[in-house]
Amino acid sequence: MSILRIVALSLVAIVVATATASSAQTFTFTTLVNFNGTNGAAPQPEGLVQSTDGNLYGTTRQGGANNSGTVFKITPAGTLTTLYNFCSQPSCTDGNGPAAALVQAADGNFYGATGFGGTFGDGTVFRITAGGNLTTLHTFDGTDGNDPNSRLFQAGDGNFYGTTAFGGNLSKCNVFGGCGTVFRITPSGALNTLYNFCSHTGCTDGAVPFLGLAHGGDGNFYGATFGGGDGNGGTIFKISPQGALTTLVSFCAFYYPFCNGRDALSLVQGTDGNFYGMTLAAPGTVFKVTPDGALTTIYSFCAKIACADGSTPRGALNLGSDGNFYGTTQYGGTSNQGTVFKITPSGVLTTLHSFHGWDGRYPIGGVSQAPNGVFYGTTTSGGSGGEGTIYRLSVGPE
Repeated sequence: MSILRIVALSLVAIVVATATASSAQTFTFTTLVNFNGTNGAAPQPEGLVQSTDGNLYGTTRQGGANNSGTVFKITPAGTLTTLYNFCSQPSCTDGNGPAAALVQAADGNFYGATGFGGTFGDGTVFRITAGGNLTTLHTFDGTDGNDPNSRLFQAGDGNFYGTTAFGGNLSKCNVFGGCGTVFRITPSGALNTLYNFCSHTGCTDGAVPFLGLAHGGDGNFYGATFGGGDGNGGTIFKISPQGALTTLVSFCAFYYPFCNGRDALSLVQGTDGNFYGMTLAAPGTVFKVTPDGALTTIYSFCAKIACADGSTPRGALNLGSDGNFYGTTQYGGTSNQGTVFKITPSGVLTTLHSFHGWDGRYPIGGVSQAPNGVFYGTTTSGGSGGEGTIYRLSVGPE
């Protein structure tokens, strides 16, 4: 096991003053870690998870000892430890290229997925302890899914729920080898496919669920697909824990006046009971959708000159403790290398940080908020090592 410790690199502390309806807030941006390949590269979407031990855990899709990705731990101050290097087993049976964030389960361990590797090369689901002991729970073989890109969600029944971008019904979406699935897996690794996308004629039920599920207050799961639907521009769907799927929204296939967007990302439920999400296709939007499928676009990016407000949102929105949503765009901002933003449920957007390359570029994973209110996020490239960064965004003085 390779253990690397990197001194926290506070390369930049940029204070951004923003205004809210009630008072002014200051956000302090600090780069904590610069990836350089040896300690990982391309930290993955959906951000970091703060453990009950106070540290943060995450994955990189590339880099590490075998250039196949890593699992790492980072202290809030920025000291990074590599816990596991993927492809440490022959033929990468332990997985390759973890493509999603981790989740800490009720048993205290972390669960995640790799997009590739495993016995059949179609990805895995794994469990890893805080000390770095990894167990492969399931290897996908295509018929039960391929390329699990999303963070798993542990429901009240103790099981985990997630999606695969491809695989499933292999007679559909032949270019990709299946149109994706929704699955349930027990902590011991027993997997059950709940739904195969493109089960309806013309894929009106959706295809390619690229990111994960949101657990609604009604006990159902809500998610989005990149393709399929009546307009072939993706869908928003609801699925029961038993696998009954309802298509709530179909997005447009091509841009034309009054198009409602395309390529939706994962959802988060707001305090008002509605779900909020983003569409990826440039320049992108932020939308609100009710549990019964009424969709409203609350913000369209590139509303400012030279897309100073951001373009092409990526990852998922995070519901902050203040009731607002926080997210990232891959492009746009003052240097066209991405932004971090805050948006209210009514659609008032504030740019909190614009990336410039030396502090990271192309933040495609969103941000996550720790219990103390501090936000943490990653960029997939840039920084002093060129392979991405971990950053902190704190409210008020440090």
